[in-house]
Amino acid sequence: MTMEEEDTNPTEALQRLESSSSSVRLQAALAIGTNPDPRFVGKLIERCAIEPDFYVRDMLTWALTRHSSSVTVPKLVDELRSERAQARSQALHTLSKIGDRRAWPAITRALLTDADDEVARSAWRAAVVLVPEGEESELAAVLATQLGRGGRETRLSLSRALIALGEVIVPVLHAAMTDPGPRVREHAIATERLLRDPEAGFEFAVEEAKRIAVLGTTGQEG
Repeated sequence: MTMEEEDTNPTEALQRLESSSSSVRLQAALAIGTNPDPRFVGKLIERCAIEPDFYVRDMLTWALTRHSSSVTVPKLVDELRSERAQARSQALHTLSKIGDRRAWPAITRALLTDADDEVARSAWRAAVVLVPEGEESELAAVLATQLGRGGRETRLSLSRALIALGEVIVPVLHAAMTDPGPRVREHAIATERLLRDPEAGFEFAVEEAKRIAVLGTTGQEG
């Protein structure tokens, strides 16, 4: 069998997902996605849980999106109960890319507040994609409980998720602006500023939020 034939043979590709070479695994995931076969969905999901290379994981997700959601979504939802953080995170990421709202009931408060930052961030992104119309306010209330959490990337991810929900976030942000915790207040103010001026940039919004917190004024006044 030639290399070209191997690249388009999903059975061979499945075996090459175990290669020690990330480039070989990347090509294997590409081959499987190019020739979708529902028999391989379970193996793709298993590999997502342990794959160390970001680009390969991204290709694995792409390969899964090439399969029928009726096959992938139930298996990905099962993966959300895994004890392995990467398995939960990658399953959430893949569900957000598939965009099938039948997965919405599986996006639980436990996942949205997961102790692992990567899992929580993936859950936030998935939630804003999958949330049914009319339930955005309830989701915003849960997401607001995470304001002030983590480092810059985690806080930025949460701000982006909240902003994606639109104006429904304003009441929960205003409530958080009076929180006893300074990090919560600053994050809420920064998120509100970004909602009003998306071009401001997160760093600028955070610095402005710190200034406002010190002065004790918010956008609610005036």
